[in-house]
Amino acid sequence: MQPDDDVKIEKQALRAHMRERREGLISANGPRLAASVADHGLGFLDLANRYVVSAFSSMPDELDTRPIMLRLAADGYGLALPVMQGKGKALVFRAWTPGDAMNEGTWGIREPKDDKPLLAPDVFLVPLLAFDRRGWRLGYGGGFYDRTLREARASRSVVAVGFALDEQEVDAVPHLDYDERLDWVLTPSGPRRC
Repeated sequence: MQPDDDVKIEKQALRAHMRERREGLISANGPRLAASVADHGLGFLDLANRYVVSAFSSMPDELDTRPIMLRLAADGYGLALPVMQGKGKALVFRAWTPGDAMNEGTWGIREPKDDKPLLAPDVFLVPLLAFDRRGWRLGYGGGFYDRTLREARASRSVVAVGFALDEQEVDAVPHLDYDERLDWVLTPSGPRRC
């Protein structure tokens, strides 16, 4: 067996463990934790309001992104949400404002309608199952955010901010050479620079 195969097996085991761990925390305290994250906003990045921030439509077992999205909209940031283009492809981002009608995309994820303009985010809020202090993140296994961040970083300066619970931190996330690191992680207890 190749070393890459060992890392993939480690990732799968950690995904299963962290999904279960996160689900219990979200079901017990989800709204309070999401509000705590939103209270921090993105002031720690010292951004001007001209920046476009991509968020994502959270699934029921994830930390709810609606409070932070409403906070960022109120703070004057341009907002975008991801739209899947298919397996093996990077995400594209369409403009979003609170109250917009949405499509139901792959896996039931809510996406902006096709008539919304495409945007190139400066800041990416990134979903995850686990993260470590060095900025490695464990996603869901599709590689969508790794491809997207790699493409964005090849053409401009962007900031990747993991969106997580404090309890999703682990000592070390197994990673491969195509995985992209986070610059920050935003949790209920506050932002953490990687």
